[in-house]
Amino acid sequence: MTVLGTDGDTTPRIENVDIPGVLPRTGLAALLGGLDLPGRIEMPDGSVVRTGVGEPTYRVSFRSERALRTPMTESAVARAYVSGDIDIDGDLRALFDARKMLRNSVPFRQKLRFLYDFLRPAGKMNASAIEKHYSKGDDFYLTFIDKRFRFYSQGLFQSPDETIEEASEHKLETMFAALDLKPGDRLLDIGGGWGGVTQYCGARGVHVTTLTLAEDSARFIGNLIADNDLPGEVTLQDFLDHQPEEPYDHVVIYGVIEHIPNYRAFAENAWRVLKPGGRLYLDASASIQKFAMSAVARDYIWTGTHTFMSLPDVTGELLNHGFEVVEVSRETRDYGLTMLEWASRMEAAKDDVIAQWGEETYRIFRLYLWGGAHAFFTNSLQAYHVVAERTDGPGPRPSVARRLIQSLAALR
Repeated sequence: MTVLGTDGDTTPRIENVDIPGVLPRTGLAALLGGLDLPGRIEMPDGSVVRTGVGEPTYRVSFRSERALRTPMTESAVARAYVSGDIDIDGDLRALFDARKMLRNSVPFRQKLRFLYDFLRPAGKMNASAIEKHYSKGDDFYLTFIDKRFRFYSQGLFQSPDETIEEASEHKLETMFAALDLKPGDRLLDIGGGWGGVTQYCGARGVHVTTLTLAEDSARFIGNLIADNDLPGEVTLQDFLDHQPEEPYDHVVIYGVIEHIPNYRAFAENAWRVLKPGGRLYLDASASIQKFAMSAVARDYIWTGTHTFMSLPDVTGELLNHGFEVVEVSRETRDYGLTMLEWASRMEAAKDDVIAQWGEETYRIFRLYLWGGAHAFFTNSLQAYHVVAERTDGPGPRPSVARRLIQSLAALR
């Protein structure tokens, strides 16, 4: 609240005065009060509780008694924030330390939906999920991703002080060198995004064929090719359905394996579309357990069968399908720095984002970006790139029955 005060005898002034409050003994407000962070918790009655020592780094406002009774689950807290029952200002990333004290209970409806999507034809299901995530249009994502190559996956930072534009260029330099690309080579780009690979590699004489499921992406890349006279083409097609007239020299897939959890089908098709000796460059966000995903992300961000990469499963299938794994490199810190910059840019564009796409969209992506940065910096998520080379042989390609027998035989 505010009160009228005086400066000396005559000059009026307005001051902020906190009405001291008391935290409930249980619930989200009590949890926040137990954090070792200087903050300000505003109660529905207008009273204020300060936490920690020093200048507040965050402010959490409970707008109603219902907000105070928010269940202690990730989904419930996210819903309360997205709906506006709870407001959060300041250091949102630091507040994610409280996440480990919330339950991440996956609703039964989500489990059934995931099973249904997993059993559906991959092409139709992926097209639907991609369309839902990217339905806001190019301008929304270009608000916070890098402006030079427009990647929606991790850059590679040579120092923490670099911009994500510089980090995105290092990402391309690393891939270009790993594949030993030369003018005249034919490169398949799975996913495509907003044409960063086409822009960089096409300018160096490499012919890039892009596959994408997003119509906006296809239109953007098509215009990029036409406007800059780049060697390449773009096709609206799922990679698992792709059958080129002749195999490619090399393949790159940036941040898309998360949408293809059937690693056997992916590895089999990657071997088929590559020439012998051709290389695959893959990067992705990863988790220790396959299919591990928060209920919040499935509700608000990634529908369908989006799954963080399981590194041992991916490399295992590549080895089983006629690839030699040449290189595995950890990029967890890089993804953390990338999402930190995305989150900061989203914050800076708050007013424009709300004006064009609504406050709910802003709140959802604010949670997503700051939460992602926190996950990478605390190793809750990891990131890697993998380079694999196609051999002459197709590999052992064991059947499900054979794999089961081998697993049982390995038991001691």
